[in-house]
Amino acid sequence: MDWDAFFTVHRELPREGPGLADDVAWTGRLSAVPRDGHVCDAGCGPGGDLAALRQLVPEGRVDGFETVAHFVEAATIRFAADPSVRIIEASMENLTGPYDLIWSAGAVYFLGVTRALEAWRSALTETGVVAFSHPCLFTDAPSEAALAFWEGEPGSIGTEATTRAEITSAGWQVLGSRQLTHEAWSAYYDPMLERCEMLEAAGTSASVAAAIAAARKEASDWRAVSGDTGYMLYVVRPA
Repeated sequence: MDWDAFFTVHRELPREGPGLADDVAWTGRLSAVPRDGHVCDAGCGPGGDLAALRQLVPEGRVDGFETVAHFVEAATIRFAADPSVRIIEASMENLTGPYDLIWSAGAVYFLGVTRALEAWRSALTETGVVAFSHPCLFTDAPSEAALAFWEGEPGSIGTEATTRAEITSAGWQVLGSRQLTHEAWSAYYDPMLERCEMLEAAGTSASVAAAIAAARKEASDWRAVSGDTGYMLYVVRPA
């Protein structure tokens, strides 16, 4: 993959994966994060969820961890006026905390569920929780197109039951789960497709044109398979 071309398409987007502020609010209600709590966004991208996380802890603090430099820059600029939001260019695997909530939108599969939960257990407060959205097959007999949608992504994609078994085996309990909606996916793909149109109107190189075509294909492919696959959001706590 031409990463320079990929990130040209992905620059200046509000978020780097599906999700809505309502997903964060649901997590806050389920986990009872204190108003003065300390929250971490593990793999925060350009900061798409940081404002919603900040609303959970109006008297607390939010740390965003990200390794892609221009996402770090974008998130830093976005929250420059809020001293209670700190953006850290570092791996999400190396958290210290203690955090009342570790939030990770669509990034856990880079580590794997077991590895991520093992890494984050010691970074939680005594009542702390982890919330993460994760690829999921919604049927035991998914279409070939649904399976192909995740080709090239790290790890294997299973059903909700598969992920729940991983969580339990790692010594954690599931407080709740829910499927991310079509609106959550549109919040990711619609701005991306608008950026594709803007880049094309301005004129692009062959490599960027290829990245635009790949982005459009991904959005189209997801719409075709959304009945069979997508993201589940899990809220979990050490057992």
